[in-house]
Amino acid sequence: MKAVIPVAGEGTRLRPHTHTVPKPLLRVAGKPILGHILDDVVALGIKEVVLVVGYRGENIVDYVRANYDLELSFVEQTERLGLGHAISLSKEFVGEEPVLILLGDTIFKGDLKKMVASGGNSIGVKPVPDPERFGIAEIEGSRIVSLVEKPEKPKSDLAVAGIYAITESGALYGALDSIISSGRRTKGEFQLTDALNMMIEKGSELKCFEVEGWYDCGKPEALLATNRALLELACPLVEIPGSILIDPVCIGENVVIESSVLGPFVSVAENSIIKRSIIRNSILGEGAVVEDGLLDSSLVGDNAVVKGKFKRLNVGDSSEIDFT
Repeated sequence: MKAVIPVAGEGTRLRPHTHTVPKPLLRVAGKPILGHILDDVVALGIKEVVLVVGYRGENIVDYVRANYDLELSFVEQTERLGLGHAISLSKEFVGEEPVLILLGDTIFKGDLKKMVASGGNSIGVKPVPDPERFGIAEIEGSRIVSLVEKPEKPKSDLAVAGIYAITESGALYGALDSIISSGRRTKGEFQLTDALNMMIEKGSELKCFEVEGWYDCGKPEALLATNRALLELACPLVEIPGSILIDPVCIGENVVIESSVLGPFVSVAENSIIKRSIIRNSILGEGAVVEDGLLDSSLVGDNAVVKGKFKRLNVGDSSEIDFT
């Protein structure tokens, strides 16, 4: 089995951070979003990974090559024509082999090994209270009979969670070729769900697999919520003499913390400096500096410098803010 991960989006809802860093490399719970995804791929024993890159793709290429011993292929999506289009670009690298498709801005928790080992075509789903906001799987038993994008009157509460294990790769890529060549778009884009529906219409069986955790990272509040959830799942206890850490807190390497209170739900990347500050429910990027600060529900970019007293910030890389 090969893995395909589309990571071409610009991440406009996460600006100013994505002005300098592609969305999949934004940090959450101690590592980039893409790092969490690739760790799951490695745990599944998958060795070959295709990444569909676009915006700041060179940053993603450098990160993956530097941190993972995988057989890597990269293909560029020069036009953002939808998820179906992005996946279609991986056809020559996957061929007829089974494929695991994982969205590059979503982190999953659950028994993915069971999903992959079950055989056949499986789609990850998660019950949601507001299904009209999502792509929805309509089912009979465990078999999917239809996939609908953001239905006005949903017949199911099972949201498509963005993880797809497909054994019939030839049928999938054939369906993608068909909708693209015919110009068939939904909401202005070539949708993966349209191709999957075509597979169902032509006799393929698609099963649903309920995932335990589905963590979106598409906007600041979602990124912070994901940070909280992942820190609760696994975060080693840390002690810093002269400071108070309220678990869960994730501290990177070579971080200086003096006379501060951190937590709960704080992630601090490597080489950061925190002095005389109180920080909770926040993510600090690599090399960030916070002095005399009161931070809550904040995102601080790489190498950003923040000084003074305030409650909430969303400051990008290499910025400097002084409230003193």
